[in-house]
Amino acid sequence: MKALILAAGYATRLYPLTRDFPKPLLPVDGRPIIDYGIEKLSRVKSIDEIFVVTNSKFIGLFRKWKQSLACGKKITLVDDLTKTKDDRRGAIGDMYFVIASKRIGDDFLVLGGDNIFDSGLDAFLSFAREHAPYPALGIYDVGNKLRARNYGVIKLDREKRIVDFKEKPLNPASTLAAMCLYYFPKGKIGLVKKYMEERKGQYDAIGLYIDWLRKKESVYGFVFSGKWYDIGQHKVFEEAKKKFK
Repeated sequence: MKALILAAGYATRLYPLTRDFPKPLLPVDGRPIIDYGIEKLSRVKSIDEIFVVTNSKFIGLFRKWKQSLACGKKITLVDDLTKTKDDRRGAIGDMYFVIASKRIGDDFLVLGGDNIFDSGLDAFLSFAREHAPYPALGIYDVGNKLRARNYGVIKLDREKRIVDFKEKPLNPASTLAAMCLYYFPKGKIGLVKKYMEERKGQYDAIGLYIDWLRKKESVYGFVFSGKWYDIGQHKVFEEAKKKFK
């Protein structure tokens, strides 16, 4: 299995911290945010290579980070060849760029480089394999519907199949938020290319892809426990630093 960490965004909502520094390398308890994801991926025996996709603006900083990284897995940096937020590929665009340029043909695990959570990946991967050959998505229960308004909200049926998705709804159907964590069995990787062909220009919003995907295929959701932070705003970044200290 191959893994990908998405780390090519420009994080304008975290300016000035990220004006000249990539969000995944910001420190939480003395460690870059991305290290928490690397640590979890390194514990998955079936993963033989971890790709980290970044951009031309920050590739040099990631190369320095990699030099000091202690990890038992092969780490491959990928430059998506963009330099500003105006020419960014977007999350789905970067996913497709890596799949195409690196000719990914194995089971594929994708993780957001700005997500921190304290649960391991074993239970999620067991769940995903049980529901193969269909894709699986990581989900977190944020606890109340007022907070759920800030996220992509998912509704599951009794079989844990995703039956509804809304991006930042005013009236959430549940308290289940989509994490940036995806598992694609190798037979379903082509769904990324199909989306790129059908939804030209809409490659940045993960939520649009989730909604499109669940209408094309059965997609299953695994609900994580513990703590989870999607670090996109200063407030959430400060909360994460306090909780993980």
